[in-house]
Amino acid sequence: MCGIIGYVGNKNAMPILVNSLKKLDYRGYDSAGISTLEDELYTFKDEGEIRVLEKSIPDMPGTLGIGHTRWATHGGVCKENAHPQLSGSGKIAVVHNGIIANFGTLRENLKEDGYTFKSETDTEVVAHLVEKYYKGDLEEATRRALKDIEGSYALAVMCKDEKNRIVAARKGSPLILGIGENENFATSDISAIIEHTNKVFFLDDGEIASITNDGMCITDLDGITIEKEVSIIDWTYKDVEKAGYAHYMLKEIHEQPRVVHQAVLGRISEVDASVKFEELDGFKPFFSSLEEISIVACGTSYYAGMYGKYVIESMAETQVKVELATEYSQYIPIIFNNIEKKLMIAITQSGETADTLVAIKRAKNVGTKILVISNSPGSTASRLADWTILCKSGPEIGVAATKTFTSQLTVLYLIALYLGQLKKTIGAHHASELIKKLKSIPQAIQNVLDQSDEIKRCASGIKGISSMFFIGRKNNYPIALEGALKLKEISYIHAEGFSAGELKHGPFALLTEKTPVVALCNRCNSYEKMLSSIVEIKARNAPVIAVADADDNEIKKYVDKVLKVPPASVDLSPMLNTIVCQLFAYHVADYNGCPIDKPRNLAKSVTVE
Repeated sequence: MCGIIGYVGNKNAMPILVNSLKKLDYRGYDSAGISTLEDELYTFKDEGEIRVLEKSIPDMPGTLGIGHTRWATHGGVCKENAHPQLSGSGKIAVVHNGIIANFGTLRENLKEDGYTFKSETDTEVVAHLVEKYYKGDLEEATRRALKDIEGSYALAVMCKDEKNRIVAARKGSPLILGIGENENFATSDISAIIEHTNKVFFLDDGEIASITNDGMCITDLDGITIEKEVSIIDWTYKDVEKAGYAHYMLKEIHEQPRVVHQAVLGRISEVDASVKFEELDGFKPFFSSLEEISIVACGTSYYAGMYGKYVIESMAETQVKVELATEYSQYIPIIFNNIEKKLMIAITQSGETADTLVAIKRAKNVGTKILVISNSPGSTASRLADWTILCKSGPEIGVAATKTFTSQLTVLYLIALYLGQLKKTIGAHHASELIKKLKSIPQAIQNVLDQSDEIKRCASGIKGISSMFFIGRKNNYPIALEGALKLKEISYIHAEGFSAGELKHGPFALLTEKTPVVALCNRCNSYEKMLSSIVEIKARNAPVIAVADADDNEIKKYVDKVLKVPPASVDLSPMLNTIVCQLFAYHVADYNGCPIDKPRNLAKSVTVE
């Protein structure tokens, strides 16, 4: 949610901090601020967007500083609650992501010690604690403060008396250290620093970093030095630019032919008609003996998991359960015998989704093997997992997931095929046909993108509408859910996704002539049932927009509008329908003048439970 940036170097810190905060803009925030240090500690913060604050920021000298974009948790949206938070004397400045669970008790104890609070935030407690323990060593003071704290945090701390050092720490919230030339960084997101460096350390829970312009030292809470391996990020600065598109979301929608190709690249062989995962080499006996898989995820990733259930059960004949991480993390799941034949697949685009991380930890505690599907190399989820399969989508800036969802579908399809081959539920000839069909999907997606103007014209008719339905069956049911989510996320129109057969069990009561329905209606063994559902919908006078195969000349007899996609197999048509739903939601939101890349009340990564 919130964004952190810290800089120590030999350049003017203020423009670097401000520019980095702009790169964190997409994460969602309601206020922002920076502190720099020269002879004095300078702080500027306020509610509102960075581009607005930038016009009023005074000259702030110094080659060291910290910055923050805040998403309100403790305390409302106001200047006093914005970060950085300062200690009573103004000597200590702190920026913080996460939640201090025991801040109420700590606050009362500090008040008894004579400390005065100027904000409602839990973060101000940290600033006062660090000042309380400060005896000339900022790292040691921070370490002592953290031992008093319960909860989650990613912190960057600076002190007026230490003009060449920032101290950073993490527990339960991501923090990355960037390694530059005579300059170093701390950030919550790689996109904030990729312009300056692609060499990073990923901090783990319970680690503290002392950062200067010529190096950094990482220790644990007891002061024991920890050696970390440098990771190289293969993104570039251009990857986080709009490249001429009106919005990041539109750019990322149009990147999907390449994204699916990247997800497949190096993982299939047409020579021997097989799927190969280097990440899983050496573990074929485990995967071939699997009896049960639990897929755990939140939001869009959960809908990808629902698709995964269909394709894995179909291809690999293995039982799959799909569970919301937000629920899984709240109870201890029943673990039956044969734990060695069970697998959790955790899906999280950021690799930092708090509820998914809790679910992973709970599963690991009972001995479950974990496979993570993520778009973020070096993320917390990937470091907790036994295996990680990367989506290879590149950075996704738009809050509403698009290309990461499609790459998740692609990876799940590959996993289903991989397991089917290991379990010998798919023969070589069948596998060869499935691989050929998958390789045709990037071009099929491009064909859908080429129809963007037609989808835009259809979207222009959604005026004065307060509610919509999306319906599908089987593999397209999760796409209906995702299509509805996209529309409500970015256009603020209430939308619901349903299995088409469920409409008669209650939702029919909501249908009127002002309740458009998007029906995902590709030719498959549920096609006739979809037509029956559409007929029932039309009997209630609701307009129907069908997403159907381009060679389907029957569907137009039943609906008001047809958006066509290239014919594809039952397991691959959801990828094409997804693109239509994304473009439809985008154009509706654009017509309504909505802030598409930064929808209200939402953030890219949900890093608190």
